[in-house]
Amino acid sequence: MNETPRSSGPFRAGDRVQLTGPKNRMNTITLVPGKLFHSHRGVLEHDAIIGLPDGSVVTNNAGVEHLALRPLLTDFVMSMPRGAAIVYPKDAAQILALADIFPGATVVEAGVGSGALSLWILRAIGPEGRLHSFERREEFADVARDNAATFLGSDPENWSVTVGDLQEALPAAVEPGTVDRVVLDMLAPWETLDAVTTALKPGGVVICYVATVTQLSRVAEAIRATGHYTHPQSSETMVRGWHVEGLAVRPDHRMIAHTGFLLTARRLAPGTVLPELKRRPSKSDYSDEDVEAWTPGALGERESSPKSLRKRMREASTSAGLAKARDAAGADEDAPTVD
Repeated sequence: MNETPRSSGPFRAGDRVQLTGPKNRMNTITLVPGKLFHSHRGVLEHDAIIGLPDGSVVTNNAGVEHLALRPLLTDFVMSMPRGAAIVYPKDAAQILALADIFPGATVVEAGVGSGALSLWILRAIGPEGRLHSFERREEFADVARDNAATFLGSDPENWSVTVGDLQEALPAAVEPGTVDRVVLDMLAPWETLDAVTTALKPGGVVICYVATVTQLSRVAEAIRATGHYTHPQSSETMVRGWHVEGLAVRPDHRMIAHTGFLLTARRLAPGTVLPELKRRPSKSDYSDEDVEAWTPGALGERESSPKSLRKRMREASTSAGLAKARDAAGADEDAPTVD
């Protein structure tokens, strides 16, 4: 089964295409024979794009030109239907680097959200790797599966999506000490540490993606308290673009600043006692009551409206169906004929 999207060759029905207009406004469409792309500046026929090579310029009925390109994975995750908030590409890139996710790795991910990070991990581990994703909400899992099928053209054979709580479902999904990397993108990652610790290989990496300083503080102290990990390291990533045109070189007025914190730690071998860091005395002593006051157990979660979620699920399902039909048709065209 094909696990990489078609990245070259003429555009085909079912392909995702990114159209960029004269004011650099981008729209992403799925090519369907006979369908039209409407904008306030005219109408463009999908049939005028099908068959053209990637990187072509097409003109609509009003004479407005659009650049047609297959979206990169970065483009796709920013425009795909979302059941939940996505991990931005800048953070996804850091997760792959800081967790050292490599080809052939066995990776556990929780939660799956809309599948953006799952796609990055699947690309990094390759067909020989294995990704076990866990999501508490069935509707989010459905959107993630459809988004992956849309981009890859099929359902990845090396990816499983389990609906349920990680701490309950993980022991049944993997053998103890067999997981290379664990990625936790959830409200309360400290609640899963027992199951994660059992699943990780010695030397394996756990990386947590959290939004607030209170979550960051609590998960760092929880990891330290287990005695099974190296000292946790935390960071955030900010990306600032630059305007470069002739001698006009300056920072962009807008930037992607804080989206979340990343915290990493590595699993120690069983029985290992980590040497204490030498540091000056501090005023950082705290009690369990202090921790609960700092990060109360009842953390809020932003909810999508049922109507909005149903619409996104329909969009993701339709795109996945078109992508699978496209790849099935392509497979038939490539099949050898017998005289």
